[in-house]
Amino acid sequence: MLEKKYIPSVMSDLRHEIVEVPANIKHCSGIKVYGRRIKSVIFTTDVSIIANNNADAVLAVYPFTPNPAILKSIMQVASVPVFAGVGGGLTTGDRSANMSLFAESEGAFAAVVNAPTDVQTIRTINKMIDIPIIYTVVSDKADIASRIEAGVDILNVSGGSQTAAIVADIRKSYPYFPIMATGGPSLESVEETIAAGANAITFTPPSNAELFKIKMDKYRRTEEKGY
Repeated sequence: MLEKKYIPSVMSDLRHEIVEVPANIKHCSGIKVYGRRIKSVIFTTDVSIIANNNADAVLAVYPFTPNPAILKSIMQVASVPVFAGVGGGLTTGDRSANMSLFAESEGAFAAVVNAPTDVQTIRTINKMIDIPIIYTVVSDKADIASRIEAGVDILNVSGGSQTAAIVADIRKSYPYFPIMATGGPSLESVEETIAAGANAITFTPPSNAELFKIKMDKYRRTEEKGY
């Protein structure tokens, strides 16, 4: 039996503290986008976290109207592929399509549309861009077939506690379609989602405030020791 390969790790003095995705995400198959295999996707728009993590890609979606300035800022600091949110709920039709074209021109690897996005908007986006379209699935009631027919290339399942069940249900009808999905709050939920059929896992990192709290506690302990 071959011994497990030793993997050297190289860090620097100033960048040894990064946000790391759960190690068991490596168990999923991954999704190849333009030849790059993507297993872990970090869900954040915080540029400081985007610049300091070990995920394979960034999921840059947020609960506001898509803004070119926000995407441009993210693209400037990201060292891995970015899946860019382009709306689809309140922001529909030509505006979403134009945002998708801007995302492509800035180097985004995919355009992400949210759950309420109608079929016509997806068709309009699909005619305008060459990068993949990712459709967000939030429940088992989603009309996935019509979205795929309209041009969706990847499904992004974000169904809360029902995510694994939704992924498993989709897999029954689409055994080979690319699916990324939220991994949930624990290593066990990540494994469950992978077992259900997810090809890639999205991970929500701790907030900037939570990370700062850890660092501040470390600083206090250091001062209490007198050095």
